Amino acid sequence: MGTEETAAADPQAAMFEPAGWDERYAGKGAAWRGTPNPQLVALAQGLRAGRALDVGCGEGGDVIWLARQGWTVTGADFSAEGLARAARHAEEAGVAERTDWWRTDARAFTAGGRTYDLVTTHYLHPPNGAMVDLVRQLAGAVAPGGHLLVVGHSPTAHFTQLTETHLRAMFLAEELVPGLPDGFEVLAAQQRPRTLIREGREVEVEDSTLLARRRPE
Repeated sequence: MGTEETAAADPQAAMFEPAGWDERYAGKGAAWRGTPNPQLVALAQGLRAGRALDVGCGEGGDVIWLARQGWTVTGADFSAEGLARAARHAEEAGVAERTDWWRTDARAFTAGGRTYDLVTTHYLHPPNGAMVDLVRQLAGAVAPGGHLLVVGHSPTAHFTQLTETHLRAMFLAEELVPGLPDGFEVLAAQQRPRTLIREGREVEVEDSTLLARRRPE
């Protein structure tokens, strides 16, 4: 079954498709504030800047933060509207010369011979629970000595009102470890706390966080 047929059969799955995100990003306001994701800031700020790839970059908040830290960054996403917004935000932030943009669907991601010192993705959740396979694909783009950072929503209590489709797309960090190819060492595979504001009050949630390093050749 193709992606369009899947969305038609399961309306909840439509939000996992490019058209749904194009519609969201085409609105007048930003979908997010543009601030970097906290796990990226916590775990990447100590890394030596080089070439980075952010898969599922959305409006470019993480791309811009990395560029400001001295990285040369490629932002990848399947939404043309999201990438257009991200490029504008990078221009406004004065880091356009350190960024470029790649329209690709993570579910069919291939590195194409390109490698990066950091490959990162935040809150990318294929609807069929295929994150282990995606970790394997993303790891193929990590240069020797480079790092892979994968962060996602943990299926913890605050998500109990979501549909089964959403819950099946979530994961625990340790569940991703089998997707790492030989030659990678796990630096962190844990549930890390994050505080957000929901309905006017602070709520602590958990992010499933995998940080791994490819050993130098």
